[in-house]
Amino acid sequence: MTITDAAAPRAGLAQRLLRSRLAAALASPHGVDRYLEQVNPMWAAHEVRARVVDVRPENPGSDAAPVATLTLQPTSTWRGHRAGQHVLVGVDMPGGKRVTRAFSISSAASLPGEQITLTIRAHEEGVLSKYLVREAQPGQMLHLSQAQGEFTLNESPATPTNNRLLFITGGSGITPAMSMLRTLLRDGYDGKVGRKVVFLHYARSPEDQIFAEELAEIAAADNGAEVHLRYGDQLFSEFELRRLVPDHRDTDTWLCGPAGLVELVRSAYELGNGEISPRLRMEFFKPVVARTAAAGELVEGEISFTRSGRTTATTAASLLEQAEELGLTPEYGCRMGICFSCTRKVNGTVRNVLTGETTTATDEDTRICVNQAVGDCAVDL
Repeated sequence: MTITDAAAPRAGLAQRLLRSRLAAALASPHGVDRYLEQVNPMWAAHEVRARVVDVRPENPGSDAAPVATLTLQPTSTWRGHRAGQHVLVGVDMPGGKRVTRAFSISSAASLPGEQITLTIRAHEEGVLSKYLVREAQPGQMLHLSQAQGEFTLNESPATPTNNRLLFITGGSGITPAMSMLRTLLRDGYDGKVGRKVVFLHYARSPEDQIFAEELAEIAAADNGAEVHLRYGDQLFSEFELRRLVPDHRDTDTWLCGPAGLVELVRSAYELGNGEISPRLRMEFFKPVVARTAAAGELVEGEISFTRSGRTTATTAASLLEQAEELGLTPEYGCRMGICFSCTRKVNGTVRNVLTGETTTATDEDTRICVNQAVGDCAVDL
């Protein structure tokens, strides 16, 4: 038996002990992961963290917002991801505030503990995207959620079909589609038996094109994949789509990009009577506040932090952020709703800013880092 073989059972036992109720009780109220993180940032029992391995510029010659690919090594708690999924990334910014945003994974589907990549555009209004692209350094630790989302690939060499696959992307929307294409090619997709990929992408300019060299190699290879890149004023048109894929409404299609592109493509998949072809899958991210507004308008009211006697008016901010603005210092772990260390009893209605779900139950545990008040609300802080 090798040393690795002998150590594996002990490592598994250690993980079970660290995740046990006894360990949680002994570490209360901070949680086991708070103590493990102090010893080694890559040790975790429940939470997912990742070390930045590399930061590589993707469009250094572009006048548009810079783009960089971050290679990350997650902790052993990472369960892997399906091609097309995204993660929530949290960074403790200067000043102590943790900022969390969602980013698509650009690397091929991963297994537990494997490295992943995030390809991020530094939007001018994006505090976290600018920080990660311009300031992240190898060795830096990030907080992650497990992979999320259903905008995923349902095709693989293990489950072959005769379906043609179509990807339509714009700008940074290329990242989940590249994860899917990389997965197909890595796992042995060969375009045989009528299976074929058409990859249609829109970018501002050739200089702004992400993954330019890799896409050129894919286009030149004998792999059944067509790559069509459009720049500048070469806008999407249903006429061109019909030329490239005559039966596009009956073709499995993944669409990701800015709202304008999404609306144009969506109209090309209309079947009549307001129905859209079920073959079209769409995804695009919006800021948290925008997603919340879509789930229901905010209702004016007052938030009472009962133990401190502080009150404030409802806003789009989370209950945790509202408490911190009043000078309160509630315990928290991830600020992403995944560690459950920031739960507090709440009376009133709250809405999850990530899912849009609301609850009106009294005396319930509420993750204040990802919930906002809807009208009057009382929090045990």
